[in-house]
Amino acid sequence: MKHLRAFLACAALALAGCGEGDWPEPAPALWRVTSPDGDKGWLLGTVHALPDGVEWRTPLLDQAFADADLLVVEIADLDNTELSFPIFQRLAYSQGLPALTMRVAGPDRAKVTALLQRASGDEGDFAEMESWAAAMVLAGGVRLGDPANGVDQQLLAAGKPVVGLESFASQLAIFDQLPDAEQQDLLLAVAQEAAVDDPRAGLEAWLVGDLAALEALGGEGLLADPELRAALLDGRNRAWIDRVAALVDGGEQPFVAVGAAHMLGDAGLPALLAARGFTVERLQ
Repeated sequence: MKHLRAFLACAALALAGCGEGDWPEPAPALWRVTSPDGDKGWLLGTVHALPDGVEWRTPLLDQAFADADLLVVEIADLDNTELSFPIFQRLAYSQGLPALTMRVAGPDRAKVTALLQRASGDEGDFAEMESWAAAMVLAGGVRLGDPANGVDQQLLAAGKPVVGLESFASQLAIFDQLPDAEQQDLLLAVAQEAAVDDPRAGLEAWLVGDLAALEALGGEGLLADPELRAALLDGRNRAWIDRVAALVDGGEQPFVAVGAAHMLGDAGLPALLAARGFTVERLQ
């Protein structure tokens, strides 16, 4: 099986698709945020893993990033596996767990088996791994996109001052604290998404800024589960919004680059900032 540290490819809830070939002209959704006092910031929904050769930058996006004084991401030290991996190891394992395929209802066991096969995994690899952690590892195992190409990593490489909205420990704790039933739902959602015939659809929708398509895809995937959505998306947005608003209000000129799902709908960051009296303009 691919190295266990592949879980990092999924840990930030990527909407990444994968595959090779020609890609559309890039125009990922980008917003400018202006406070009532005129202070500015920007919002970019990202994907955390990309195939080689996918061009996502545009002149408008590059200019906004150049104008920003601060980069805000989910996790500031994203590539620090020396820090993240021990945390994962500490949280991910419990003794006395049933076999991975036996943790889901009978009709769904074939889906988990197919996921294991796609990831070149063996059920024995997950004998004591909790279901949320197995879902993360297997998601990384079936993704062809490379986290090293992820938008977050490329922006971090620019060397701007960085603020992280979460730590590895706090982010993984959200998964670890999911009830068993929701962990099983997460595992099944990963299995179902891995079986989709067109794995490029989400990435292409993100690349051209098609928010309606992204919302529709989210409604069919793991975020269609209300409990998972509340824990993994909406709750995190609410936890972040005070910090993001304060950075804009404080004149920090932040460029906020977090997973694209965090920008969608009435519970997304653009809508939450608009509800607080900020002017939110979509630039592309």
